[in-house]
Amino acid sequence: MQKNIVVTGGTKGIGRALVFRFLRAGYPVVTCARSAADLQELKGAAATLVPGAVLHTHAADLSKPEQTRGFTDFVRELGTVAVLINNTGAFIPGRLQDEPADGSQLRQMLAVNLLSAYDVTLALLPGLLAQGEGHIFNICSTASITAYPNGGSYGIAKHALLGFSRNLREELKGSGLRVTAVLPGATLTASWEGVDLPAERFIKAEDVADAIFSVFSLSGQAVVEELLIRPQLGDL
Repeated sequence: MQKNIVVTGGTKGIGRALVFRFLRAGYPVVTCARSAADLQELKGAAATLVPGAVLHTHAADLSKPEQTRGFTDFVRELGTVAVLINNTGAFIPGRLQDEPADGSQLRQMLAVNLLSAYDVTLALLPGLLAQGEGHIFNICSTASITAYPNGGSYGIAKHALLGFSRNLREELKGSGLRVTAVLPGATLTASWEGVDLPAERFIKAEDVADAIFSVFSLSGQAVVEELLIRPQLGDL
């Protein structure tokens, strides 16, 4: 039985590009998103664009632990996992000094950008360890290594996600599991809607998906620990 590719947040942007990249390569894909309507649209698009594709969807908000458990239970019921791509994320721009004094924005950014990946990974890790092979990708950001003036709590969460990725890589390297942190710069997704810049100034989501697929395709003797992708003209 072919193992599943798990992509969190698969209805938009990089997640959507990843879903289609693996479907076109013949892999069954499992994905989630908060919106059931968006997931239904994705299934329809997949049926049209990739006839015969196997796509499993589950509505879940991964910032909420109980919904995350529902999703990971769903994944385990479908069989084994070849690749886990922790893509779920959200961006709220602004300076730390302007954020709510109760710390709610930091907690929100951590829940979406860090804890979702942590919870999904820990839930699926026993199965990956038991099979002795697999690949975990965490979609970080250039904000994981560069402080931006309006990065705020988003930047803190993305720095933490890279730290999680590095720790995970060190702990799992003897187990047959590969771990890759992906650090894309400005990518043409919904996060940049309304910005008065030409599309050529951004990375294409499909380019990020192709790069991840190439890293996955390496032999088990090699791992790309960190994949840094920027627009040709540099950061925005």
